Amino acid sequence: MASRPRALPSCLPLLLLTVAVGLVAPGCRSVRPDLGPERTLEAGVPESFGSQNAKAPSVTWDFGDGTPPRTAPGVRHAWATEGRYTVRALDGEKELARVVLTVVPRPVLRAVPEDAQTVLWVPRLRGNVEGLVDFYARAIGSGNARRSLEEAPLVPLLLRSLSGGPTVVDPEEGFGFFLMPGFDGVVALLGVTDMRAALEAVSRELRSAGHRVLPQEDGSARVEPVDGGHAMLLFADRGYVYLAVPDSPDAPEPGETVKALAVESPDVSVVRRRVEALSGPGVSENALLGELRGKVRDGSVFLFSAPPVPEGEQDDMPVRGFFGALAVQADQAELDGFLSSSRPLLGATRGPASALLGRAAAGPVAAAQLSVPPEELARLVFGSPGSPRRQRTLERWRTQGLDAEALLKALRGDVAMLVYFDAAAFFQGFIRDQRPAPKGTVVMEAGLTSLPPVLQLVQKQLQDNGLVFQKETQGDTTRFRTRLLEQPVSLSLSPERATLEAGEVLAGRERGDVGATLRTRFGGEAFGPGHLSLMVDLGRLRADLAGARSVPGVGQGQLLASQVFVGALLERLTPLEYGFLDFAPTDGGGRLQGRVVLRER
Repeated sequence: MASRPRALPSCLPLLLLTVAVGLVAPGCRSVRPDLGPERTLEAGVPESFGSQNAKAPSVTWDFGDGTPPRTAPGVRHAWATEGRYTVRALDGEKELARVVLTVVPRPVLRAVPEDAQTVLWVPRLRGNVEGLVDFYARAIGSGNARRSLEEAPLVPLLLRSLSGGPTVVDPEEGFGFFLMPGFDGVVALLGVTDMRAALEAVSRELRSAGHRVLPQEDGSARVEPVDGGHAMLLFADRGYVYLAVPDSPDAPEPGETVKALAVESPDVSVVRRRVEALSGPGVSENALLGELRGKVRDGSVFLFSAPPVPEGEQDDMPVRGFFGALAVQADQAELDGFLSSSRPLLGATRGPASALLGRAAAGPVAAAQLSVPPEELARLVFGSPGSPRRQRTLERWRTQGLDAEALLKALRGDVAMLVYFDAAAFFQGFIRDQRPAPKGTVVMEAGLTSLPPVLQLVQKQLQDNGLVFQKETQGDTTRFRTRLLEQPVSLSLSPERATLEAGEVLAGRERGDVGATLRTRFGGEAFGPGHLSLMVDLGRLRADLAGARSVPGVGQGQLLASQVFVGALLERLTPLEYGFLDFAPTDGGGRLQGRVVLRER
């Protein structure tokens, strides 16, 4: 007998319903949340997990950083500090999924809008700020340093983090200032571990300084300065706290009213909009910045600047941008920088060497040299030939009865200055007047190719200023003598050079190639052809003061007491041993190097 199909069990529909419910019920879950692969994130930047659909099943999220778990279909979470964290999706005690994340500090340049025109920054606070603050305090005095730093945006919060106590500042992230188009002012930013706590801490600092802080509903704060300037804006974004500080309005001139000078306040909200809209690498991957970083040594604090060139001035300002690094070690700070140019600087030619530096008295306490081809000097001062700027400048000189073009063509291209300290004259004046006053000699010299334009300018200036002077001519040399600030001044003009000597007469000093001595001391080709160089040597000044063994008209006891007093006074005023700065054109632009050395502790 043929069999018949068996009827479905009456309980099967109920069984199918139970299975369907079990797929979504909390107690019987078979859908595993996808947390993605192991990956690297930046501190302070939120990451999304789970479903954004409000009807999706909720799970409990454990972020592995000590923050309270959260229960929701999906979440966004940011980790405050660097480290490795395990994120788990839980259903009660059951682990549904996990992923291990590596959190790294967020570089400060990734928190700066990509169109920032100038950025000054410390990439990592730990290991950098301590040395910078210590050097700065030694250089200008601890009291002066503390006052100036506490007035800078966000710096007070940073300084308090150095004490070693609890802090919201992230020592592995950065600090800096930047300028951006569309906002007339400066923006400060600082990496923090807790944005809300950091905003509260900065607000307290601002209130203690007398500013009025007005919290806003969106979490930011409007800050009204105690001096009545334009309002500032304090806000936080992805692990950084920002303070936008508009430029202060100019103080009224005598007779002007504040109302007459009233100007519209810069729009601080544009800064926040630009920062919050930042989704890429910010200025960190700026092509010019990347190009220049490879040309400069590493350091503790960096500066990048690429301001736009005004329309029509590209020929006068071929500079593309600048990148520099300052490295601080103990009692010394080294500057290394590169100025990028779209064409060879100074016409790709080197100015002549200074004749003065090759035959001067030894032992200057300061020296400076400018070695620039005359036409390039004219371009720097007056603008490119035929440019509106040059025409305006030449016309202004013509109204004063001077031919600027002829004057510049008369210059050979080398200008140098040397400053000497006269210890004997100083101590004589100090004993007589009971107060310290600088004594010494300033010698300046410029190479000439033509004498008449320079002679015309000098005579006109002397007459216009009403100075009483003596003029004498010997052969092809004309000499003018006068007195300024009770000091003798002599200006000698010949077809080859113009030489100015002011102050005490140099005598008894060995003469030689001072330029070669300076190059040996500072390295490279400083104070050589094509270089713009500057040096101040307070170590030499101290040596001259301490080296005086006898001074005419001053008793030995008076001299010794004066040396002790003046030495202590100079040490209190500044610990500077010497400072040096040098700039020279090179392939693709120009290199800037400098050094500041403090006296040994």
